[in-house]
Amino acid sequence: MGCAGGALGATAITAMQGTRRTITCVAIVCLSIGCAAGAPSTRIYVNQVGYEPSERKVAVYESSSTTPLTFQVVDAKGGPVQTSTTATRGADKDSGESIHWLRLSDSIAPGKGYRIRIGEDESAPFDIASGLYGSLKYDALQYFYYNRSGIVVAMPWAKDFKWTRPAGHLSDDKVGCVGHSCGYSLDVQGGWYDAGDYGKYVVNGGISLWTLFNLYERSRYFGSKADDFADGKLSIPENHNGVSDLLDEARWEMEFILKMQVPQGQKLAGMVHHKIHDRGWSPLGHTPAERSDQRDLYPPSTAATLNLVATAAQCTRLFQSAIPELSARCRVAAIRGWNAANDHPALYASPLSKNGGGPYDDDDVTDEFYWAASELYITLGDEKLLAHLRRSPHFLKVEYETKQEHVRHYTSMTWQSTATLGTLSLAMVPNQLPATELAVARQAIQACASKYVDTIEKQGFRVPMKPGSNGHYPWGSNSFVLNNALIMGVASDLSHETKFHQGVLESMDYLLGRNPLGFSYVSGYGTRYLQNPHHRFWAHQKGRRCPTPPPGAIAGGPNSKLPDPISKRLGGCPVQKCYLDHLDAWGVNEVAINWNAPLAWVSAYLDDPPVPGSTGSRP
Repeated sequence: MGCAGGALGATAITAMQGTRRTITCVAIVCLSIGCAAGAPSTRIYVNQVGYEPSERKVAVYESSSTTPLTFQVVDAKGGPVQTSTTATRGADKDSGESIHWLRLSDSIAPGKGYRIRIGEDESAPFDIASGLYGSLKYDALQYFYYNRSGIVVAMPWAKDFKWTRPAGHLSDDKVGCVGHSCGYSLDVQGGWYDAGDYGKYVVNGGISLWTLFNLYERSRYFGSKADDFADGKLSIPENHNGVSDLLDEARWEMEFILKMQVPQGQKLAGMVHHKIHDRGWSPLGHTPAERSDQRDLYPPSTAATLNLVATAAQCTRLFQSAIPELSARCRVAAIRGWNAANDHPALYASPLSKNGGGPYDDDDVTDEFYWAASELYITLGDEKLLAHLRRSPHFLKVEYETKQEHVRHYTSMTWQSTATLGTLSLAMVPNQLPATELAVARQAIQACASKYVDTIEKQGFRVPMKPGSNGHYPWGSNSFVLNNALIMGVASDLSHETKFHQGVLESMDYLLGRNPLGFSYVSGYGTRYLQNPHHRFWAHQKGRRCPTPPPGAIAGGPNSKLPDPISKRLGGCPVQKCYLDHLDAWGVNEVAINWNAPLAWVSAYLDDPPVPGSTGSRP
């Protein structure tokens, strides 16, 4: 049966609390290809959630005028609070527009419902207020509860009945290997569904889990609001067990990854199965409990094994006091995995394994070895691990371009390029690395962050990213923006330089509406926002019984390769406009755990930035 069926409903009117503003229904034009983002209703692009009072506030205006133009900022009653002129920027290749920049005055008082006017053009409303991201960090983390496998998603934790559903894939308690290739079955219940489908992939789970673990350590060593993730703060079933709710949510995935390890006594003992998913792609408009397709474990890979090693090493130190038995289990699994990966350093996932799930293949695991060794060294302090790190070509480096699917992309880390994760952890978490080498790691982070800051100043829409070596915006481009913002956030923590903090803010400006579509890529935030993600259950476009997404999910964003039949109809689009808010546009509008994890990290950073002139408790 599923939730699909019935006529396509009108655009939802969404009531939002806190920084989520109650808005009037905004028409989204339904073309023959379905409901798309449509043409923006204005040529003035702003962060539709708002701006911090004491920070730089920049808007973008689309105009071919070669001379500055007069603009006004007006309050909710229409009264002018600023009159100024634009700065001409000119042609912007990535958006395909000629643009101007608008600098909002620092003297505008905090308030709600401000707008910018230029002639007959008027921007979307926005607030000027502190604490704009306090609710977003929680909503972004709530995404993971909604996408848990093997558990009922229920009230009161689901916040609204429409997002509840039965437990999915309880049959994952006994899954055999594809083609009966291993002669055993494993209980691999739990974990998070990877994206819009119901597959579970260790290498994508690994970087997502690292990001949440790192957020916990960042809040502990650099922030002032670590209690914001204490027991009782998240809307999850474990929120009264005496353990940080952030660690509780991360544990759900950690337990799954541990279960994917090959048991003792088997041929590849200690290695980790790469993934588990259905034998065919499940249809849209169904809860996971309604899909009974046969599922298989796929062969172990070195990359998956090292993802376990890295995250289990984090788990060992983070749960040592909270849940000692889990910490001990993670320690054993990490050491077993490290030894197994060194015995089998070149077991690669097949790039042809695409039926029912993504391949997530990777034929260069030198970065995973470095990341895993870094996390193990931080936790264990073993000199042999330090010697291994020093031999690595990635030692203490942070690249501003990394490889994904054999293309160089303008970002520091992806599921396929994880070396930067190791350097970040070495720079942020107390360990025995000599002070001179610690300084090198921290300088590398700041140097990379400076490149992203410089990129913002060169990009028309002030985003810390540019097309990759193939000239395209990639799949999941919004996550690249977020991961680059994470780098700038860490640089801000380490140096307290204003430019890095400003870079994080401007990254979020782009994602929340200051882009050439005038569209917020985060569900429930802004005026025109994500409503039709590529997701099996949040498939309201299929029928009224399917829900719209809960607030705090981020779309993958512009992908100028246009890989799906729906987005392909945008052929010839400038890279930043290659996007549609459509359920079937999986190449541009899917959601995923490794995209929402940095959204949570960046939102939490912006709600708890470094205090100028202080060092907090940083190591």
